Amino acid sequence: MERRSFLKASAALSCAATVVGCKTSSDEANVNPPEPPVADEVINWSACLVNCGSNCPIKVFSRDGVITRIETDHETTDEYGVNHQIRACARGRSLKQRTYAPDRLTTPMKRVGKRGEGKFVPITWDQAYSEIAAKLQSVAQEYGNESIYFNYGTGAYYGFASNTATWGRLLNLNGGFLNHHWDYSWAQVYSACMATYGDQWDSIGGSSLSEIENSDLFVGFGYNPNEIRQSGSGEGYDFIKALEANTNNIEVYMIDPKYTDSMRGNENKWLAIRPGTDAAIIEAIIYQMINSGWVDTNAKSFLDKYCVGYDQASLEATKADLEAKGDRHAAHIDVTDNYHDYILGLGKYQTQGARTPEWAESICGITADDIRELADKIMAAKAPYIIVGGGVSRHSNGDQNTRAAYMLAIMTGKIGTAGVNTGAMNSSYSFPISGMSAGSNPVDVTIPVFSWSDAIVRGEEFTGTTDGVRFATSGTNELADNNEAKLNSNIKVIINASGNALINQHSDSNGTAAILQDDTMCEMIIVTDCWMTPSAKFADILLPDTTWLESEDVANDSYASGQMAYATMMSTSLTPVGDSKSMYDICAGIAEKMGKGGEYTEGRTGREWCEKIYDETKAANSDISMPATYSEAQEVGVFRKYAPTSNVALQGFVADPVANPRPTVTGKIEIYSLSNAYKAGTWTIKEGETISPLPKYVVTAEGFEDNESAKSYPLQLCGFHTKGRTHSSYHNVPWLREAVEDAVWMNPVDANARGLNQGELIHLYNDRGTVELPVRITSRVTPGVAMLGQGGWYTPDPDGRVGPSGHVIDIGGCINTLTKYAPTPVVKGNPQHTNRAQVAKA
Repeated sequence: MERRSFLKASAALSCAATVVGCKTSSDEANVNPPEPPVADEVINWSACLVNCGSNCPIKVFSRDGVITRIETDHETTDEYGVNHQIRACARGRSLKQRTYAPDRLTTPMKRVGKRGEGKFVPITWDQAYSEIAAKLQSVAQEYGNESIYFNYGTGAYYGFASNTATWGRLLNLNGGFLNHHWDYSWAQVYSACMATYGDQWDSIGGSSLSEIENSDLFVGFGYNPNEIRQSGSGEGYDFIKALEANTNNIEVYMIDPKYTDSMRGNENKWLAIRPGTDAAIIEAIIYQMINSGWVDTNAKSFLDKYCVGYDQASLEATKADLEAKGDRHAAHIDVTDNYHDYILGLGKYQTQGARTPEWAESICGITADDIRELADKIMAAKAPYIIVGGGVSRHSNGDQNTRAAYMLAIMTGKIGTAGVNTGAMNSSYSFPISGMSAGSNPVDVTIPVFSWSDAIVRGEEFTGTTDGVRFATSGTNELADNNEAKLNSNIKVIINASGNALINQHSDSNGTAAILQDDTMCEMIIVTDCWMTPSAKFADILLPDTTWLESEDVANDSYASGQMAYATMMSTSLTPVGDSKSMYDICAGIAEKMGKGGEYTEGRTGREWCEKIYDETKAANSDISMPATYSEAQEVGVFRKYAPTSNVALQGFVADPVANPRPTVTGKIEIYSLSNAYKAGTWTIKEGETISPLPKYVVTAEGFEDNESAKSYPLQLCGFHTKGRTHSSYHNVPWLREAVEDAVWMNPVDANARGLNQGELIHLYNDRGTVELPVRITSRVTPGVAMLGQGGWYTPDPDGRVGPSGHVIDIGGCINTLTKYAPTPVVKGNPQHTNRAQVAKA
């Protein structure tokens, strides 16, 4: 497709998917069809492996080892629920441009300037292997293996040559490394799930989206699959198809600070909420449910049988039972701290008062009448499907907001029945694939994924009770006691592979840069990537990886591909750009210098590992027909299968709670979290932090009710996912930058008050930095809120211009130039949506 046609098509699609601001004729939307294949083109199947949740298959056409064009899956009759096509979005279709981007890394390099300046000189692979091997061995000997940290990176979801398998295998052969737990996206979702339902992965174990067909009410908090999950076989498509199939006159309520493409006329009502205040509206809805007597009549029996903590009697019985067992949690249960009294303002909460709709209105910005209307809808619904998106959790009080949404589902008393969800993100079907083992890691502790920059400075102070250190064996629930876990060293080496969280996706980019630039603290940073990302500029040694399209591998459907599972047997006819190598070959080269080459490869080439992995994958998927060999499977390319049944979350638990207990302390759904009560009683809690056994609305620094910060920075600043990037991946593709504008979204009320005009350059700033971008004035954003798509590349102005904050202006539009580093109380996670800022003309 020609570039001009691509942009026309993108504009036309944008018009179709939104409700404002775009006008075009049908002629302008016409797209020239691709030219017929020329005789000498070669076709290979590959996949787009970014962290969007769907590894979409990609059809690569090439000639003489160079890509000529990209297509996506159109191999089937496209029957939804049977064999529908896995069509890639605009990002996957731009992979030719990304593969041959001008900033593509082509040779190993070593830093010669200051970290972050991006000044390097080429070195040989042999020198790179030797220096890295020597440093890893010497640091392990001097400081211990805990000082070698493998950073979070999700930019390439390979099945075989993944960063975790290749680098993990190498580091374990060197005696182990410091790993992380949780992730940037969902750390507080995990906290909410473990506190309420028991297991971290209950977070994506909600009812299938197909259950919406059986619902009569849909309530989504920060739920936006049509922009986040764009794949033709992703959750966005499943969501639309489920609404189409519903015959129950379903009503749709969306609660979000931004009018999203997942609404676009599907919703009965958009409730434009202030960021970080979801718990307030939910508590007011639940007040209506309890105060009206509806809960006593319709849900109390469910709460008594399956839950702990609704009322004082429940907590008294639980405390007595645990005391009899000698359980450590019993001493930390306050029986007066129950949910019924909290919502109604009774007992110990009498001074606080009831959580009425009028109370919530002044906080969340949604009228008391609208709150009562939604409460009435929920009480009247036979099968309410309630779901909360991950963005709600990325606030300073994100775990509490998420737990509140779970509480709304629990209070209906209908969990475990058709058409009803737990509040968690929906489950997806999956195509299991094998992989290369990373081996065993002797380092027995892990740190929260968000805390690594602090661990460079004071890691040796980290403990379980101060900084959330966990034992590596503690699993995905809170049944183990991690209080005695401890880190014994600061971080001295960082390996950053296939990720941009070293600077771009981490909070407070300017503050993080200052830590990284001091090479007396972290002595070596190794980066493996395909492009000169902002994180790559902070490397001491920079290693060029091959791209997906240049690789052989086995790719599954990732983690959010919806109800059809699939796998792609990747092949390539491309010549890798420059002297780039796969991560497997890179790590094998370092292992050889360590004297561990044979143990690392086990005598196999990358191709031979793929053949082994294919054989194991074929054996694990006996329900479908797959060819005998990997080579034959590569010719076929894509294999798919549809979910045989629809999942109703917690159906087994509700049917038999004794045989199917939850992995909580009590084995039940915990309204009052015993693990949180234990933490509140034994952890060191910083001033301004709250660890609560009950899900509560919590006022936070830089949140809506922080009147002090609002004096200087009156706007709430919140990020969102754009259709032109997956996190920061694809930022370096000019086509996508033109098709999906990077701009600060503001409501006309706020823009007019500042005399701003549509599209003019502004400075968005606070005490941490200044970003320069155009302004997009739109009623699709809640008044009092500035919104900026996350993932823009951190780019301090090369001319050194200084903004209102006193920092060099970031002209790349990275929201993390402005976000704060303030790990959240329970999981020490990411609060990157809770910020205050101001806007002025540039």
